[in-house]
Amino acid sequence: MKKFLKILFFASLLLNANYANSAENSAKLLKGDWSFKSFFGKFDRASLQRGYQVYNEVCASCHSVKYLSYRNLMEKGGPEFTEEEAKAIASNFEVTDGPNSTGEMFTRPARLSDKFVMPYANDEEAKSANGGAYPPDMSVLVKARKGGADYIYSLLLGYEDPPVDIELDDGVYYNKFMYGNKIKMSAPLSDDIVEYSDGTKATTEQMSKDVVTFLMWAAEPHLEQRHKFGFRVIIYLVIISILVYFSMKKIWSRIESKV
Repeated sequence: MKKFLKILFFASLLLNANYANSAENSAKLLKGDWSFKSFFGKFDRASLQRGYQVYNEVCASCHSVKYLSYRNLMEKGGPEFTEEEAKAIASNFEVTDGPNSTGEMFTRPARLSDKFVMPYANDEEAKSANGGAYPPDMSVLVKARKGGADYIYSLLLGYEDPPVDIELDDGVYYNKFMYGNKIKMSAPLSDDIVEYSDGTKATTEQMSKDVVTFLMWAAEPHLEQRHKFGFRVIIYLVIISILVYFSMKKIWSRIESKV
């Protein structure tokens, strides 16, 4: 038993040392000016629409958002594309459907009810196309990473030349915000890689902010409704507390007067 406790003790020391080293080596995250962060936070509609454009033109070739449907792009609290715009977006993609009357599968343009089309048929194809690294699904990526929106934003802007004492294998890149500082994804964004339909200047920082805003909405599409509901609950509790306070004062005043 004592031997087992000693092993646990030294193992915990080793884990703490590794954690301390990783904490020292990781850079402090950049802080984005997020409209959705405050208690009354809301999504910027224009930023959400630009973010979808960045995702579609840059990220979608490798990363899926498998929990989103094209009809979600129309929903209140989201990008709020019109029905015509959402249908036009969906029609640009083909999905496999069937079987038809002859028992065969067929392809057709995507509809609003369809999930976002996956870039790869399966995980093995995805890893094979990306040098053995699996590109994670982005549906809840912002919520799944420590640091949330700030971490994804920092990661997109964190590519730089490695220090002289660090050697990188072929197909590996240095990112000062990535855990371990090594990543197999090359820098996905560069200035003017997309042309925003609303005329906004497509700098790397702007595109990073917009796509992270879109991914935050994808991970938490009901954020605005939750904020509104929470505010109403707080107001309700304040009113109830005031009523209870004055009711108790009235009751105790009668008791004290009798005493």
